[in-house]
Amino acid sequence: MIEVHQFKISKIRSISLLFAIFITCLKIQYSQAQTRYYAEDGKVKFESDAPLELIAAHTEKVLGIIDIDKNVFAISIPVASFRGFNSSLQREHFNENYMETEKFPKGIFKGTILGDIDLHKNGYYQVMTEGKLLLHGVEKSRKIPCEIIVKDGVITVKSNFKVQLVDHNIKIPTVVRQKISESIIIDLNSNFAEKK
Repeated sequence: MIEVHQFKISKIRSISLLFAIFITCLKIQYSQAQTRYYAEDGKVKFESDAPLELIAAHTEKVLGIIDIDKNVFAISIPVASFRGFNSSLQREHFNENYMETEKFPKGIFKGTILGDIDLHKNGYYQVMTEGKLLLHGVEKSRKIPCEIIVKDGVITVKSNFKVQLVDHNIKIPTVVRQKISESIIIDLNSNFAEKK
């Protein structure tokens, strides 16, 4: 009878221990999920302001993630998704001749948000980011300034910076050098939120 009683107590303890482990695992997964924010809508624009022509295009196909505990991020943009330009032929040249989007379909920037900031709290932060910019198959180390606004569970990231085409082996034929700038201006504005 004592052995049966001890067996029941042992079984109850085992079940309690398993339940405690299960709850702990759920809490860990839940807390990890809460630290990741995903781009839910955003816009990236670029401008090439050359002596003879201004070229502008934009995309809203921004994919991104920010881990606010680790202050790390990644942003990816399908290059072929850019719209605008001054003509459909110009867009075709952009994709086929300059960016070679079939070979190099994405532009990616991933890295770290520098500085002592707490993205769990509402606030406005001017920060520097440091990471790797991959464009046209060439990866370059970059430091890029950003504005970050945290408000009620939404993180808005804004940035404006230049990219030198030569840094990413993007070649401009001599015949159109007066129409395409050697550097382009990139403008990012994207909102990040938890997945629902």
